[in-house]
Amino acid sequence: MKTEISLREYLATRRSIPAFQMGGPGPGTAEIEEMLKLASRVPDHGKLAPWRFIVYRGKERARISGELAKMALAAKPDLSEEMIKVENTRLTRAPVVVAVVSKAAPHFKVPEWEQLMSAGAVCLNLLMAANAHGFASNWLTEWYAFDEKAYPLLGVQPGERIAGFIHIGTPQVPPTERPRPELADIVTWVGEDA
Repeated sequence: MKTEISLREYLATRRSIPAFQMGGPGPGTAEIEEMLKLASRVPDHGKLAPWRFIVYRGKERARISGELAKMALAAKPDLSEEMIKVENTRLTRAPVVVAVVSKAAPHFKVPEWEQLMSAGAVCLNLLMAANAHGFASNWLTEWYAFDEKAYPLLGVQPGERIAGFIHIGTPQVPPTERPRPELADIVTWVGEDA
């Protein structure tokens, strides 16, 4: 599945595959470690590394998903059967799920906002690193990314937050394009062309 394309061509065609459209095989330990090294190469004012990774794989994904389903049912006892199935598969849609955990905190020199953006950059780099290794990837933040009651189950420490869950696997369907914004709608030009 690996192909050699230019970075420009890749960025012009980059597309996430929905996690539920992924399957095996997933990356092995050495590939995951290489992806995480690549993902870590982001702007990081102050060299704080204000983020870390939690890698979910194997049977633990199903166990944690089951516990998340119990939490969802406790919060909303009237969940439909369809939503219960969704909750039971939260971390099993792809062979590997990596949580990018933000450790942003007050700092005398580096604003928390910059630390949070660094964690976001890690998420995007991890998507691209997975793609560079021939895998599909998808960046999700679902309810449990924002529910601190789920954090102990997920391995998130007090004071940390989830920047995203990166699902990594093999695409089961080809990617489809989606509408993109027109530049005229999102760009403001200031000054003249030099």
